[in-house]
Amino acid sequence: MQRGMHGSDTGAFDVKGRFVPQKFEEIFIKHAKTRPDGLTYLEVEDMILANRDPLDPASWEGPQIEWGGIYNVASDNDGFLHKDDARGIYDGSVFVKLEEKRAFSHHSAM
Repeated sequence: MQRGMHGSDTGAFDVKGRFVPQKFEEIFIKHAKTRPDGLTYLEVEDMILANRDPLDPASWEGPQIEWGGIYNVASDNDGFLHKDDARGIYDGSVFVKLEEKRAFSHHSAM
């Protein structure tokens, strides 16, 4: 995790790669305007822009790719990235949930 650290991030991981719950909660406190437990695509974009380090433009692309991927993988049909799913990206639990959803929809289609 330490080698994956970059500027312009949310601070949800410290320099030793440990998850910082308070920083994670701040993402939603500061940026979830439509509903407190989820981020829209535009709110994710606003968060990315707010976290940009103006002195480190080389670090701008990482969060865009990371959060764009998180949003594409974990947002719901109404366009919200829910807090629990975003936290699940950090701890890995969302991938089990997504696989269960995929298996259910595949099974239902048969």
